[in-house]
Amino acid sequence: MTKRRNLIRTTLGATLSVGLACLIWEGFARSGLFAPALAPSVVVIGRALVGMLLSGAMLGHIAYTLYRVLFGFVLAGLVGVPIGILMGRFRRVERFFVPLVSVLMPIPSLAWVPVFILWFGLGNAATIALVFYAATFPVIFNTWTGVRSINRLWIRSAEAMGADEKVLFHKVVLPGSLPFIITGFRQAFARAWIAVVGGEMIAATNWGLGWVIFDSKEFLNTDVMLASLAVIGIVGLVFERLIFQTLERRTVGRWGMVKTVQG
Repeated sequence: MTKRRNLIRTTLGATLSVGLACLIWEGFARSGLFAPALAPSVVVIGRALVGMLLSGAMLGHIAYTLYRVLFGFVLAGLVGVPIGILMGRFRRVERFFVPLVSVLMPIPSLAWVPVFILWFGLGNAATIALVFYAATFPVIFNTWTGVRSINRLWIRSAEAMGADEKVLFHKVVLPGSLPFIITGFRQAFARAWIAVVGGEMIAATNWGLGWVIFDSKEFLNTDVMLASLAVIGIVGLVFERLIFQTLERRTVGRWGMVKTVQG
Protein backbone atom coordinates (compact mmCIF):
# COMPACT_ATOMS: atom_id res chain seq x y z
CA MET A 1 0.00 0.00 0.00
CA THR A 2 2.85 2.37 0.87
CA LYS A 3 4.56 1.72 -2.46
CA ARG A 4 1.29 2.35 -4.27
CA ARG A 5 0.79 5.68 -2.47
CA ASN A 6 4.35 6.69 -3.27
CA LEU A 7 3.80 5.78 -6.92
CA ILE A 8 0.61 7.84 -7.03
CA ARG A 9 2.35 10.82 -5.41
CA THR A 10 5.27 10.56 -7.82
CA THR A 11 2.97 10.30 -10.84
CA LEU A 12 0.87 13.26 -9.71
CA GLY A 13 3.98 15.34 -9.01
CA ALA A 14 5.45 14.55 -12.43
CA THR A 15 2.12 15.29 -14.15
CA LEU A 16 1.76 18.62 -12.38
CA SER A 17 5.33 19.71 -13.11
CA VAL A 18 5.11 18.73 -16.78
CA GLY A 19 1.67 20.35 -17.08
CA LEU A 20 2.97 23.57 -15.54
CA ALA A 21 5.93 23.60 -17.93
CA CYS A 22 3.57 23.10 -20.88
CA LEU A 23 1.33 25.95 -19.70
CA ILE A 24 4.30 28.29 -19.34
CA TRP A 25 5.52 27.39 -22.81
CA GLU A 26 2.04 27.80 -24.27
CA GLY A 27 1.82 31.25 -22.73
CA PHE A 28 5.21 32.12 -24.18
CA ALA A 29 4.25 30.78 -27.62
CA ARG A 30 1.03 32.82 -27.61
CA SER A 31 2.67 36.00 -26.30
CA GLY A 32 3.64 37.17 -29.78
CA LEU A 33 7.28 37.75 -28.87
CA PHE A 34 8.26 35.38 -31.69
CA ALA A 35 6.55 34.24 -34.84
CA PRO A 36 4.65 30.91 -34.59
CA ALA A 37 7.29 29.30 -36.80
CA LEU A 38 9.94 30.14 -34.17
CA ALA A 39 7.86 29.40 -31.07
CA PRO A 40 5.26 26.74 -31.95
CA SER A 41 2.53 25.80 -29.50
CA VAL A 42 2.51 22.63 -27.44
CA VAL A 43 -0.04 21.10 -29.79
CA VAL A 44 2.18 21.68 -32.83
CA ILE A 45 5.22 20.23 -31.03
CA GLY A 46 3.17 17.23 -29.88
CA ARG A 47 1.89 16.66 -33.41
CA ALA A 48 5.46 16.67 -34.75
CA LEU A 49 6.58 14.23 -32.06
CA VAL A 50 3.69 11.84 -32.65
CA GLY A 51 4.26 11.97 -36.41
CA MET A 52 7.94 11.08 -36.05
CA LEU A 53 7.14 8.29 -33.59
CA LEU A 54 4.51 6.78 -35.87
CA SER A 55 6.82 6.93 -38.88
CA GLY A 56 9.58 5.25 -36.87
CA ALA A 57 12.06 8.03 -37.59
CA MET A 58 12.23 9.25 -33.99
CA LEU A 59 12.74 5.72 -32.67
CA GLY A 60 15.64 5.27 -35.07
CA HIS A 61 17.26 8.53 -33.95
CA ILE A 62 16.78 7.58 -30.28
CA ALA A 63 18.35 4.18 -30.90
CA TYR A 64 21.44 5.68 -32.57
CA THR A 65 21.90 8.26 -29.82
CA LEU A 66 21.44 5.70 -27.03
CA TYR A 67 23.94 3.38 -28.72
CA ARG A 68 26.55 6.13 -28.80
CA VAL A 69 25.92 7.46 -25.31
CA LEU A 70 25.73 4.03 -23.64
CA PHE A 71 28.80 2.70 -25.45
CA GLY A 72 30.91 5.65 -24.31
CA PHE A 73 29.30 5.70 -20.86
CA VAL A 74 30.03 2.02 -20.18
CA LEU A 75 33.63 2.46 -21.34
CA ALA A 76 33.95 5.45 -19.00
CA GLY A 77 32.70 3.34 -16.09
CA LEU A 78 35.03 0.45 -16.89
CA VAL A 79 38.00 2.82 -16.97
CA GLY A 80 36.99 5.44 -14.40
CA VAL A 81 35.94 3.25 -11.45
CA PRO A 82 39.18 1.19 -11.24
CA ILE A 83 41.33 4.30 -11.63
CA GLY A 84 39.35 6.14 -8.95
CA ILE A 85 39.60 3.20 -6.53
CA LEU A 86 43.34 2.87 -7.11
CA MET A 87 43.76 6.61 -6.58
CA GLY A 88 41.93 6.40 -3.29
CA ARG A 89 43.86 3.37 -2.06
CA PHE A 90 47.42 4.11 -3.18
CA ARG A 91 49.22 7.44 -2.83
CA ARG A 92 51.53 6.83 -5.80
CA VAL A 93 48.60 6.26 -8.15
CA GLU A 94 46.89 9.34 -6.72
CA ARG A 95 49.96 11.52 -7.26
CA PHE A 96 50.20 10.29 -10.86
CA PHE A 97 46.56 10.79 -11.88
CA VAL A 98 45.47 13.89 -9.91
CA PRO A 99 47.43 16.33 -12.15
CA LEU A 100 46.03 14.66 -15.30
CA VAL A 101 42.45 14.75 -14.01
CA SER A 102 42.86 18.34 -12.81
CA VAL A 103 44.11 19.48 -16.22
CA LEU A 104 41.76 17.49 -18.48
CA MET A 105 38.49 17.61 -16.53
CA PRO A 106 37.85 21.38 -16.98
CA ILE A 107 38.31 21.19 -20.77
CA PRO A 108 34.83 21.09 -22.39
CA SER A 109 34.27 17.88 -24.29
CA LEU A 110 32.97 19.80 -27.33
CA ALA A 111 36.36 21.50 -27.61
CA TRP A 112 37.73 18.11 -28.68
CA VAL A 113 35.27 17.69 -31.55
CA PRO A 114 37.63 18.98 -34.30
CA VAL A 115 40.46 16.81 -32.96
CA PHE A 116 38.32 13.68 -32.76
CA ILE A 117 36.97 14.28 -36.27
CA LEU A 118 40.56 14.46 -37.53
CA TRP A 119 41.44 11.26 -35.67
CA PHE A 120 38.30 9.18 -36.19
CA GLY A 121 36.43 10.88 -39.05
CA LEU A 122 32.70 11.55 -39.13
CA GLY A 123 30.40 8.98 -37.58
CA ASN A 124 30.09 6.83 -34.49
CA ALA A 125 33.74 6.60 -33.46
CA ALA A 126 34.23 10.34 -32.97
CA THR A 127 30.95 10.72 -31.07
CA ILE A 128 31.61 7.72 -28.82
CA ALA A 129 35.12 9.02 -28.08
CA LEU A 130 33.57 12.36 -27.15
CA VAL A 131 31.12 10.68 -24.76
CA PHE A 132 33.91 8.61 -23.24
CA TYR A 133 36.01 11.72 -22.60
CA ALA A 134 33.09 13.64 -21.10
CA ALA A 135 31.94 10.82 -18.80
CA THR A 136 35.26 9.42 -17.57
CA PHE A 137 36.42 12.25 -15.34
CA PRO A 138 33.28 12.61 -13.17
CA VAL A 139 33.46 8.86 -12.53
CA ILE A 140 37.15 9.01 -11.62
CA PHE A 141 36.78 12.06 -9.41
CA ASN A 142 33.72 10.85 -7.49
CA THR A 143 35.08 7.32 -7.04
CA TRP A 144 38.35 8.71 -5.74
CA THR A 145 36.47 11.04 -3.37
CA GLY A 146 34.31 8.16 -2.16
CA VAL A 147 37.26 5.92 -1.37
CA ARG A 148 39.09 8.76 0.38
CA SER A 149 35.99 9.53 2.47
CA ILE A 150 35.80 6.03 3.98
CA ASN A 151 36.41 6.05 7.71
CA ARG A 152 39.99 4.86 8.17
CA LEU A 153 38.92 3.11 11.35
CA TRP A 154 36.78 0.74 9.28
CA ILE A 155 39.77 -0.20 7.13
CA ARG A 156 42.11 -0.65 10.10
CA SER A 157 39.53 -2.75 11.92
CA ALA A 158 39.04 -5.01 8.89
CA GLU A 159 42.80 -5.39 8.46
CA ALA A 160 43.18 -6.19 12.17
CA MET A 161 40.62 -8.99 11.74
CA GLY A 162 42.71 -10.48 8.95
CA ALA A 163 40.86 -9.19 5.88
CA ASP A 164 42.96 -9.39 2.72
CA GLU A 165 42.75 -6.83 -0.09
CA LYS A 166 39.96 -8.71 -1.88
CA VAL A 167 37.75 -8.96 1.22
CA LEU A 168 38.58 -5.38 2.15
CA PHE A 169 37.41 -4.21 -1.27
CA HIS A 170 34.11 -6.13 -1.24
CA LYS A 171 33.18 -5.54 2.40
CA VAL A 172 34.52 -2.03 3.11
CA VAL A 173 35.82 -0.06 0.13
CA LEU A 174 33.02 -0.74 -2.35
CA PRO A 175 30.06 -0.29 0.07
CA GLY A 176 31.64 2.79 1.62
CA SER A 177 32.34 4.53 -1.68
CA LEU A 178 29.25 3.41 -3.63
CA PRO A 179 27.12 6.51 -2.86
CA PHE A 180 29.85 8.66 -4.41
CA ILE A 181 30.26 6.27 -7.35
CA ILE A 182 26.53 6.44 -8.14
CA THR A 183 26.70 10.24 -7.93
CA GLY A 184 29.64 10.12 -10.34
CA PHE A 185 27.62 8.00 -12.76
CA ARG A 186 24.74 10.48 -12.58
CA GLN A 187 27.06 13.40 -13.36
CA ALA A 188 28.80 11.38 -16.05
CA PHE A 189 25.50 10.49 -17.71
CA ALA A 190 24.45 14.14 -17.79
CA ARG A 191 27.78 15.15 -19.33
CA ALA A 192 27.56 12.22 -21.74
CA TRP A 193 24.21 13.50 -23.06
CA ILE A 194 25.65 16.97 -23.57
CA ALA A 195 28.60 15.47 -25.41
CA VAL A 196 26.61 13.08 -27.59
CA VAL A 197 24.09 15.73 -28.71
CA GLY A 198 26.84 18.25 -29.43
CA GLY A 199 28.90 15.62 -31.21
CA GLU A 200 25.98 14.47 -33.33
CA MET A 201 25.35 18.05 -34.44
CA ILE A 202 28.84 18.18 -35.92
CA ALA A 203 30.24 14.69 -36.36
CA ALA A 204 27.22 12.43 -36.92
CA THR A 205 25.89 11.46 -40.35
CA ASN A 206 22.09 11.54 -40.78
CA TRP A 207 21.11 9.76 -37.54
CA GLY A 208 20.82 10.80 -33.89
CA LEU A 209 18.84 13.34 -31.87
CA GLY A 210 21.61 15.92 -32.11
CA TRP A 211 21.64 15.59 -35.87
CA VAL A 212 17.83 16.04 -35.94
CA ILE A 213 18.10 19.26 -33.93
CA PHE A 214 20.84 20.66 -36.15
CA ASP A 215 19.10 19.59 -39.36
CA SER A 216 15.80 21.10 -38.17
CA LYS A 217 17.51 24.45 -37.65
CA GLU A 218 18.62 24.47 -41.26
CA PHE A 219 15.01 24.04 -42.47
CA LEU A 220 13.35 26.09 -39.69
CA ASN A 221 11.49 23.05 -38.37
CA THR A 222 11.28 24.41 -34.85
CA ASP A 223 8.53 21.97 -33.88
CA VAL A 224 10.76 18.99 -34.74
CA MET A 225 13.68 20.63 -32.94
CA LEU A 226 11.68 21.14 -29.75
CA ALA A 227 10.14 17.67 -29.98
CA SER A 228 13.67 16.23 -30.07
CA LEU A 229 14.64 18.30 -27.03
CA ALA A 230 11.60 16.93 -25.19
CA VAL A 231 12.64 13.39 -26.06
CA ILE A 232 16.13 14.01 -24.67
CA GLY A 233 14.59 15.19 -21.39
CA ILE A 234 12.20 12.24 -21.21
CA VAL A 235 14.97 9.71 -21.84
CA GLY A 236 17.09 11.37 -19.15
CA LEU A 237 14.18 11.16 -16.69
CA VAL A 238 13.63 7.49 -17.50
CA PHE A 239 17.27 6.67 -16.83
CA GLU A 240 17.25 8.62 -13.56
CA ARG A 241 14.11 6.90 -12.26
CA LEU A 242 14.59 3.38 -13.63
CA ILE A 243 18.36 2.99 -13.48
CA PHE A 244 20.04 5.29 -10.98
CA GLN A 245 17.30 5.47 -8.34
CA THR A 246 16.73 1.71 -8.55
CA LEU A 247 20.46 1.04 -8.22
CA GLU A 248 20.67 3.40 -5.26
CA ARG A 249 17.58 1.96 -3.58
CA ARG A 250 18.78 -1.65 -3.92
CA THR A 251 22.31 -0.97 -2.70
CA VAL A 252 23.17 1.97 -0.47
CA GLY A 253 19.51 2.64 0.35
CA ARG A 254 19.01 -0.93 1.54
CA TRP A 255 22.23 -0.72 3.55
CA GLY A 256 20.92 2.42 5.28
CA MET A 257 23.82 4.58 4.06
CA VAL A 258 21.66 7.18 2.29
CA LYS A 259 18.01 8.16 2.25
CA THR A 260 16.65 7.43 -1.21
CA VAL A 261 13.74 9.08 -2.99
CA GLN A 262 10.77 6.74 -3.15
CA GLY A 263 8.84 6.29 -6.37
